[in-house]
Amino acid sequence: GGSTITQQVARQFFLSTEYSYSRKLTEMFLALKMERELGKDEILELYLNKSFFGNRAYGIAAAAEYYFGKSLPQLSLAEAATLAAIPKFPSSGNPLVNPQRALLRRNYVIDRMLEEGYIDADAARAAQAEPIAAGRYEPPIEVEAPYVAEMVRQAMVQRYGENALNDGFKVYTSIRASDQAAAQRGLVQTLLDYDRRHGWRGPERQWPLTGSESDAELARRLAEIPSVADLRPALVLRSDDQHAELLLDDRSRVRLGLDQVRWASRYLDENRRGPAPRTVAELLAPGDVVRLRRDPAAAEAGEGDGESISYLLSQMPKVQGAVVALDPEDGALRALVGGFSFGASKFNRAIQSQRNPGSSFKPFVYAAAFERGFHPGSIVLDAPVVLTNQSTGEVWQPQNDNETFGGPTRLREAMVSSRNLVSIRILDAIGVSYARRYLSQFGFPDESLPQNLTLALGTSALSPLQVATGYAVFANGGYRVEPWFIERIEDRDGVTVFAEHAPQVCADCPERRRTEAVAGGAGSGFDLGPNAQVELGAEPHGPLLRPLAPRAIDARTAFLVNNLLRDVVARGTGRGALVLGRNDLGGKTGTTNEFRDAWFSGFGPGVVATAWVGMDDFSSLGRGEFGARAALPAWIETVGAASQGMPETPVRVPDGLARVRLDAVTGWLAGPDSDTVVTEFLRLEDISRMESQRARQETEVSEREAFDIF
Repeated sequence: GGSTITQQVARQFFLSTEYSYSRKLTEMFLALKMERELGKDEILELYLNKSFFGNRAYGIAAAAEYYFGKSLPQLSLAEAATLAAIPKFPSSGNPLVNPQRALLRRNYVIDRMLEEGYIDADAARAAQAEPIAAGRYEPPIEVEAPYVAEMVRQAMVQRYGENALNDGFKVYTSIRASDQAAAQRGLVQTLLDYDRRHGWRGPERQWPLTGSESDAELARRLAEIPSVADLRPALVLRSDDQHAELLLDDRSRVRLGLDQVRWASRYLDENRRGPAPRTVAELLAPGDVVRLRRDPAAAEAGEGDGESISYLLSQMPKVQGAVVALDPEDGALRALVGGFSFGASKFNRAIQSQRNPGSSFKPFVYAAAFERGFHPGSIVLDAPVVLTNQSTGEVWQPQNDNETFGGPTRLREAMVSSRNLVSIRILDAIGVSYARRYLSQFGFPDESLPQNLTLALGTSALSPLQVATGYAVFANGGYRVEPWFIERIEDRDGVTVFAEHAPQVCADCPERRRTEAVAGGAGSGFDLGPNAQVELGAEPHGPLLRPLAPRAIDARTAFLVNNLLRDVVARGTGRGALVLGRNDLGGKTGTTNEFRDAWFSGFGPGVVATAWVGMDDFSSLGRGEFGARAALPAWIETVGAASQGMPETPVRVPDGLARVRLDAVTGWLAGPDSDTVVTEFLRLEDISRMESQRARQETEVSEREAFDIF
């Protein structure tokens, strides 16, 4: 049966919307108790502050702001009556969805107020004469982050149940507006650029035109097609060799010339395009529905809508991508984009996709090798590898990207030029089982790591967020941070009901120095030598002032990999990032077999970011679509915004490392006979081991020479 207002308040505050006799009976008893404890005005106040008024407005104050852009005291009689009429039919009878019904309901409320003596006849007539003037007075969107908004919605439902969406919570996130805008802009442009490189796939749809349709009628049909990422739908009205005339959903017309469509060679497959178009009519015919995008150069010059030069022919990309950026100090998410358009696809590729990271996984393999005695100057043979599966007889013969071999190669150079065969050899040397145990310290699930040598080439299945979280360990000195995005939650009264206190690195905090001194230094348990002593702070006793992130790997290992990744940007596959004009960037490209995935992961000052580009169906991106070409531009846009105005700070060399001279040919400590010498950072225990081995070799030579005397 129907419920009184008191019963509705009881249900809204204390019960669910379950249909059952027990719930109804409980509702009745609660309503009786409320009637005894509260006055009618108090119950009505609770009802108005809790009720749904349509369009995500909960509570009459929120409804006043949404429909009229006013606070409650500013409402006119007609506006107040409009709001009072909504709760009976909030979704189907609000003034935006059904203004005629809302008008009838409003006038009924005014008549009842007149009957009850709350207003006089003149006020009633004046109020009923007013038109319905409701609109959408939503607060401006601070930043375009629909994938993050959905993550917040899911987290709130998980934390507070389905009523979380109706209880008036206000959620503050860790997203930084400038970083998010840059990530959104960078990914969209990167995917559009890829799409243009691969050609025109044809119009979205074709509408037969008779010539009798009015612009208004056609514009109404166009309005039913949503714009996606600034790609506006447009209908071709006529076309010839030099121009096409198109209609937009606002009834304006646009002329496209050959220059605006010249990029649109026909798509043949992921590796081939047809010849460049010689006429506009080759591409566009009357009735074609296509996408237009503002010409960025024209937009920057301030040219207005409707000018032919302001628009370029475009299309919805088939390719997808994701960008994620976080703070390596505590894991706070600063930007996340899960695809080209949330409206077109709700699948969040930044956290839900499981893709092969390819060569962007190599830094983790190198880190494991450095714990087993390798160092950046170690010499490893870059030569063909042929492995046979003993059970199946299948032969695996991996190649470098350029299908060449470099012979004996220092690990630094192998990382800079991304040599696959070197990675396989060092993984074989340290053992896959050991490497998998070590890699788990970065937070990678065991089940995602293959139990064979393909692990060296990034055949694990990881999301972009997992890869970025792993790279944070190299950026922050070796600590593991967990990503988070909800900073605090307030209830409808502004009371904070949750605040995040994420563990942080805080490398210079007294608490950090104290805990690492107690643990015996900065080691992770995998290093082969003695731990470096950590100087105690001035306050060696007492409770921790803040939660600290746990150490994942040795600080020296983190430094060595960080140093290599900076070299990748300075002179290797990531040198495209030099366009940012900074010397404190590091990162690694990644490309998988048959160009199915393109990656760039790396760090800048105060930020770690990963960009991924690929097809949802795992098909090829096409020859030449390496990470440096297909993914790096989105990373550059994101990190460029995050690092803007940030000073360059030198990396502190951790204790237990020393810079030494190495023979570039042998990888051993340089001697007086060394022709080519390079300098590298090495662990002190590695230096001692190399000195001992050289001393043994010299002793053996001396003994042989003494024997030769006889």
